[in-house]
Amino acid sequence: MISDVKHPVVGWLERVPLFIAFIVLYVAVDVASFIHPLHDLNITPWNPAPALGLVLVLRLGRVAWLPLAVAVLLSELAVRGVSAAPLASILSALILAGGYVFLATLLASHLPRDTLLDDRRSLFTWLIVVIAGLLVVTCVYLFTLRAVGLLPKSGWWVGVERFWVGDAVGISVLMPLLWWLSCERGRLLLWRAVANLESIAYLLLALLALWVAFGMGGHNGFKLFYLLFLPIVWAAARQGMAGAIVCAAFLQVGVIVAVQVMQLSAVSLEELQLLALAMALVGFFVGVVVDEQQRTGEELRHSLRLAAAGEMAGALANELSQPLTALSAYAGACEQLLERGEGEQLKAAIHCVQRESARAGEVLLRLRDFFNTGATRLERISLEAFVESAVAPYRSRAERSGIRLKTGSMPNVHLLVDRLQMEVVLRNLLSNAFDAVSDSPRQPRRIWVAAVLEANGRICLRVEDSGPGLSARLAASIFEPFQSTKSSGLGLGLSVSRAIVDIHGGRLWGEVANHGVFKIELPVAEAAAEPPALV
Repeated sequence: MISDVKHPVVGWLERVPLFIAFIVLYVAVDVASFIHPLHDLNITPWNPAPALGLVLVLRLGRVAWLPLAVAVLLSELAVRGVSAAPLASILSALILAGGYVFLATLLASHLPRDTLLDDRRSLFTWLIVVIAGLLVVTCVYLFTLRAVGLLPKSGWWVGVERFWVGDAVGISVLMPLLWWLSCERGRLLLWRAVANLESIAYLLLALLALWVAFGMGGHNGFKLFYLLFLPIVWAAARQGMAGAIVCAAFLQVGVIVAVQVMQLSAVSLEELQLLALAMALVGFFVGVVVDEQQRTGEELRHSLRLAAAGEMAGALANELSQPLTALSAYAGACEQLLERGEGEQLKAAIHCVQRESARAGEVLLRLRDFFNTGATRLERISLEAFVESAVAPYRSRAERSGIRLKTGSMPNVHLLVDRLQMEVVLRNLLSNAFDAVSDSPRQPRRIWVAAVLEANGRICLRVEDSGPGLSARLAASIFEPFQSTKSSGLGLGLSVSRAIVDIHGGRLWGEVANHGVFKIELPVAEAAAEPPALV
């Protein structure tokens, strides 16, 4: 038997092209970001290259340690040179690579691999680990430089501040983008964010804000820098974390290009980078909140759909009970007719079986459509027939419970509704009314259903009971999801009912009164056209 498990060496060799591409890209980014170096060391106010190394180690684990060390060492050779003190430079480069490996390991132990930093907990964890871990890396690296004589004593505190700020800005702004690009789900979300006209609009606004901030306000203390917050807040508010990541990276590159063109000092660049870091974090926090709200909305809609399934189960049982009972009766009749050899009557009975089977299948099909898409199937039905169909199952319950259930005379109008869904609404109100009067000491216990045709051509259906009624506070919140007066209730029945009524162009509300009052307002179907007169 041949094992499918690859030898670690084979797996490492298969990644050699990836590692070579990473090393080349790391050195190229390090060269491009070698701006205002302190004592010609790897201490700059902007250092995005470590973000590449962190993402590689987080994705691949220990196998990426060697490529990261090689990349950092080659950066020392290509950017800073090692002719003066080669051993000291090599040692400092290896210490720095070890620091980045330490930081990546620290992140891996605190963040799940499948996170996209799109919830507040993971974002805060990532940010705290990066800031705190970088402080440790900064102190160890600069202590090494000081120990081998590459950093003078007078440059210690300036070095700590500049290295910490440079790495923190580079990692905080660039790492989320690289992290999303390194997984399929992140790439898909980023593509959805940028592949629309609104993304072009906020990126154009970012260009305008950069021009205003640096072209008009750059020589005046960058007092207009706050304008850069506008495009990133726009992107985050509309597209969540994906929009914030794209806009933050775009603005960061724009700031660096503007700094190079204007030939600003290291002090000015450091101040701008701190502002850029604040700008990016504001965008990330806004984006995270937007993403969490969207997920909460999706979960709520899913919960409401499940609640609707439970509510419709009762209606389904009632709808199916009639055709199933008829099917059983017709099947028995078919057996008897077959024994007696009555062919014509047997054919008629089989036709009835087919009709009832089609009716049951139609009910199931409508229920499936509602679960999948929330779709409605409108049909024209008289108000009286609709109310009687919904009230009928409760008459026997009223007799058993000693509750007087009364239905008033209904206006002679028709409704254009999904009968199955609207019966769910009316039965839910009736069920609540039964619970209210059953728990109330008031006598006599009554429930009545009435309707009136209003002047605006709409029908107002009232469900009233002799229970305690709604207080002002309860009336304001009872239709909110998960608000229930029952100890065993989920608090979704009325919320689902209101959603169904809204879909039908109506309104559902409860009135403040000394007894229970709920009202459903629905549009009346247009009158059917009269058939042409026969001549």
